This record gives sequence, structure tokens and C-alpha cells, in this order.
Amino acid sequence: MAGNSRRKGAMRNAGSKKGAVVGSGGQRKKGLQGKGPTPRATEREHHPAARKAAAATKAEQARARRKGEATNSEYVAGRNPVVECLRAGVPSTALYVALGIETDERVTEAVRMAADRGISVLEVSRPELDKLTGGAMHQGMSLQIPPFSYSHPDDLLQIGRDSGVPPLLVALDGVTDPRNLGAVIRSAAAFGAHGVVVPQRRSASMTAVAWRTSAGTAARLPVAIAVNLNRTLKDWATAGLMVVGLDADATMNIDELELATGPLVVVVGSEGRGLSHLVKKHCDATIGIPMAPGVESLNASVAAGVVLAEVARRRRAASRI
Repeated sequence: MAGNSRRKGAMRNAGSKKGAVVGSGGQRKKGLQGKGPTPRATEREHHPAARKAAAATKAEQARARRKGEATNSEYVAGRNPVVECLRAGVPSTALYVALGIETDERVTEAVRMAADRGISVLEVSRPELDKLTGGAMHQGMSLQIPPFSYSHPDDLLQIGRDSGVPPLLVALDGVTDPRNLGAVIRSAAAFGAHGVVVPQRRSASMTAVAWRTSAGTAARLPVAIAVNLNRTLKDWATAGLMVVGLDADATMNIDELELATGPLVVVVGSEGRGLSHLVKKHCDATIGIPMAPGVESLNASVAAGVVLAEVARRRRAASRI
């Protein structure tokens, strides 16, 4: 009897289960599998740690961008140089003024001109201004000048061809003084040249000093860099331009410059040694400037201005015929 009772109890328990007693076919095991390791907090899009990491990355990128700009930019230090640059219309990105600076008419004028031109005016500590200017005597003010945007020599030639008059270009050979570069650019613009080209090496570049000396004309006259000046002169000669160089041992003087009315390149040599040997070989003629006895030779920018003025005079005379 007892055995029968146990069998009946077992049957009742088995009958109380719902549905057939069968395997899961492996589905239960799959359902229990997780979705992999939990991502780190910085990898979860809406987690505070992720937002903080993204903000830090953005700030680092901004610092790197500012560092790159600072490396490529030039800083003009001092109240008079800053005011002169702003008066000359030198392109600028920011005017830095030291905190607690003692103002005078130069500071007031610089801040006003910067604001009128939309240039950022930033107050910084003196140690930061010392760092920006490399320890120069800044007198509490500095102007940030962006890198100059040079043209390609081919662009100058095309501008000359599109002008409706014979192209007139100026090339500098070893002119290392930025003031001379700025003065040549000013003369070139005044006498109708279509552009100035400088060699990539051993030459002055468009610094703030050159900008200021050009009296703002560098903003209107394209300046190009030639990787190889001799090759550029050769290419321009192939394009139909005559190349004349200013030289102490000239083959003619400017009174005989009949080439002035045609497509022309005027090459100006360095302040000390004049035209280099290779550049002189690419000149169709060399010209000199007659001067009174006992007078030293003119510097590069003055000589360039004299020759360009003569070219402009001859072209005006030719146009009236």
C-alpha cells in the first residue's frame, strides 16, 4: 500500500507541470548570453565622463591650432611700430594690449583703428605678451600679422597678359633687406608693374617691415615666390618677355632703353654684389643709371624706382603716338 501511495504521488506531481517536458533546443543558453564587456565610461555617448573627454579633446585641438597660428604669424612689438602698421593697412589678426597698460594717444589710436577694421583687441598679462613677442620691447602692445599669401610666378604673367598693356614684371635677385623689398613693391605699383617676384632662398620676405615700407601697396600688387629664379626668368623669356637687369657694368643706360614699351622684366640685384652670374646670363640686356661723378651707386629700391619711372614715361609717350 505504501508503494502504491508513492507511485500515485509521483504521478500527481508529474501531471501538475504545464505543457510537455521537453528541452529548450539551446535557446535558453543563447538568451542568457550577455552583450559583451561593459564599455568604459568615456566611450558611452551620454555619460558625463564621455562629455568631459570630448571637451578636453576639443580644447587640445584648439590649443594646437592656436600654437600653429602663433608659429606661422609674426608679432610686431612696440607702440610706434604697431600704430604705423595699422595706419599702413597691414593685414592683422589681433591686437594684444597688456593688462593695466598706461594709455597714451598711440594706444588709443591703435585700439580705435583695430576696432574699426574688425581686428580682435585682446587684453593679456605682461608675461604672456613677453612670450608672444619673444621678449622684445613691446611697451604693452603687440600686433599679430598673419603669414603673407604669395602668388605663383605664372599668375603674375597671366595678370600682365590680361591687363591690356604689355606685361611689366619686377624680379629681385638677392635683395635681403625687407625695407628695400617694400620700397620696390611701392615703386612697382606706382609705375604700373603687374607684380614682383622674389627667390625662395637668400631673399627678403614679406615681413611687417616690408608691409609697412610698401605703404599698403602689397595688398594690391601680387608678390610671388620663385623656387628657382633662373628657371622663372627663362620661362618668362620663352613666353615673349624681354629680361633686363640693373648692373654697374651695364651694356646700355636707361636713356637707350627702347625695350621699355614691350613685354618686360626688370631684374634688380642685391644691395652689395648686384646681379648674380647666372641671373645675368638670363638677361637680354643690362642697364645702368647715369650719375654725377663721385656719387656712390644707388641702393636697390631707389635704382628700381628710377628705371620703372623711365619705363612708365616711355610707355606714356608711346601711347600718345
